[in-house]
Amino acid sequence: MKKRQKIRVLMVLISFFLFPALFYYMSPYLIVDASISGIISGSFILFVLQFLSALLVGRAFCGWVCPAGGAQEAVMFVLNKRVNTFNFIKWIIWIPWIIGIILIAIRNGGYSSVDPTYKTEFGMSMTNVYSLITYLLVLAVITIPAFIIGRRSFCHHLCWMAPFMITGRKIRNVFRIPSLQLASITENCIHCHTCTESCPMSLDVETMVRDKKMENSECILCLTCVDSCKSKAIKVEFKSR
Repeated sequence: MKKRQKIRVLMVLISFFLFPALFYYMSPYLIVDASISGIISGSFILFVLQFLSALLVGRAFCGWVCPAGGAQEAVMFVLNKRVNTFNFIKWIIWIPWIIGIILIAIRNGGYSSVDPTYKTEFGMSMTNVYSLITYLLVLAVITIPAFIIGRRSFCHHLCWMAPFMITGRKIRNVFRIPSLQLASITENCIHCHTCTESCPMSLDVETMVRDKKMENSECILCLTCVDSCKSKAIKVEFKSR
């Protein structure tokens, strides 16, 4: 494993270890609960930041600092089965949820205050047995699919955060905003399949290189394919599409 990937894996694992203290800031429920009271919660702020970050770095949050990603990469040390189907499922979950949040906010007259540490104690998420049970249930939702279906199944099928970044990424593409992205040098490819086999998101990277179509909404810009390619057929650059 190259140094950059060691750093990346270390970062997502540290994020996972901190998850008990942070998971309220990623809660799909607390943003609804706070919206009922007209409060902009920590999860509201984080989801907005994820959307904005995607304009410049795509889904790099997922690949480098997401606690859920770290939990699933930990599972990959035990079970490393490829999966990349039914990506639409998360949209079936996300669209009604986001519409519900908007309707709740409108019905209650919008937002009147900001509380980044909403429902936490001194900014910490896990403070009692109820938050512990909640954390364990969330952790089960994240890791069990990875064991049953395959690597980063939660990211593909259930994640309520990914659509914010995918939407931001698509807007970036429409307006051709300069951003971090992959590029291929097709003539360098020796068809060794290493990039495809090593991709944590189970993408067919070799076909993407061959077709010179490196844009993929499920790409988390972990740069594993860049670092694993011995023939240097993939590179990362900052530019507009």
